[in-house]
Amino acid sequence: MKSLILNRLADNTSGYHLPQHPVDCPCCGLRQSVPALQPGEEAHCTRCNQHLVRIERNAINGPLAYATGSLMMLVVVALTQYIQIDLAGLHVTLTIPGMMRVLIAQDFGFLAEVMFMLTFGTPVLFTLLCLYVYGGLKAEQALPGMLYATRVMVRLRGWMMVDVFFISTLVAYIKIISYAQVIFGPAFYLTFILAILLIRTAQSVPEHWIYYEIQRLAGRNPTTLVPTAHTISCSSCLYEQPANRKICTVCGSLLYARRPLSLRVSMACLLAAIMLYIPANVLPMMITSNPLGTQANTIFSGIEYMWQSGDKVIAMIIFSASMAIPILKILAMLILIYSAGFRPLLSLPSLTRLYRFTESVGRWSMIDIFVVIILMAAFRTPLAKVAPGAASVYFCLVVLLTMLSALYFDPRLMWDKMRTSSSHPSSPTAGQS
Repeated sequence: MKSLILNRLADNTSGYHLPQHPVDCPCCGLRQSVPALQPGEEAHCTRCNQHLVRIERNAINGPLAYATGSLMMLVVVALTQYIQIDLAGLHVTLTIPGMMRVLIAQDFGFLAEVMFMLTFGTPVLFTLLCLYVYGGLKAEQALPGMLYATRVMVRLRGWMMVDVFFISTLVAYIKIISYAQVIFGPAFYLTFILAILLIRTAQSVPEHWIYYEIQRLAGRNPTTLVPTAHTISCSSCLYEQPANRKICTVCGSLLYARRPLSLRVSMACLLAAIMLYIPANVLPMMITSNPLGTQANTIFSGIEYMWQSGDKVIAMIIFSASMAIPILKILAMLILIYSAGFRPLLSLPSLTRLYRFTESVGRWSMIDIFVVIILMAAFRTPLAKVAPGAASVYFCLVVLLTMLSALYFDPRLMWDKMRTSSSHPSSPTAGQS
């Protein structure tokens, strides 16, 4: 086992700690030894630089404060005015819940559900679970369901898109001001603060340490099991478990050396995304109407119109979010899946960086969907109406499916394939690192 790269972020005299113990990297599979950590310290993999273990500087009070602030801000944002549109003497006042009601009223319930989950439902559930788990740790009590609550909390982190919605509002604002006066309400400015708080809350939840604390409260020490040929590292909590077990005794997750059917599920999601991406680009994304007529715009025609109208920055943002990112993510996932299943097409460090980039950027493709939703809620007067086209549903599914494809992909399979290829001197990939 190798010693990890240790970053000492701060000295802290808090009683919270993590003893020395072995860890298998969830990205490359390398078994390493984590040194004893104190609050404010973190460790990274020596081979792929994957973040592995961390203890927050303010291990308990910090996450509790961030989650409390996020929850309070969510309530205020939901109850106050987000934006006001003044068009030819007509006033349209928008709130975030009001936008969802407009979607439902126009038979776009699916988009309303997606918007609710990504901008409100998931953040609320995440913060409530965070308060529950850290409240138990603060009180030094193992509360019922803490393991399950921690698992759900950790998995929700990547599905909160308040920051994406805020950027989408700025994009929509530049389009709206050409036709109407825009007045931002308190909720708009508070959404920026909410996005920062949610990002910080998500960053302050180190699940490996949380599971250790939960087990400590139950009188157990999950770091004592020595790795052998008869043990397996849990892919969720990273603690060693007997290989004959099916459920991890530390976090309650399913035990497996590699994610079951990883490549098949990832490829199935990717193929579905590829098929849906065709109608997402061919069918109208947004339908606008006024007393002079009705116009249906596809993603590309909308980008072209904005470019020719002089809104080149907005055109580039929409092009990046709606066309460049989805296409690049699909190509990247094809490269990753092929490399893990057949033959590595790039060096392993390059493939690992590609995987991390692919996993992180997919959510920003939702910008176009949120822009359409905001415009539709803003322009619903007799003088101007905007409605989502059929492509909006297909494109939303493309974004979600590509995110699921990256989620189910197990990057350790690429390193396994490289080791297999390197064991055959005739292999063209032998000797790659």
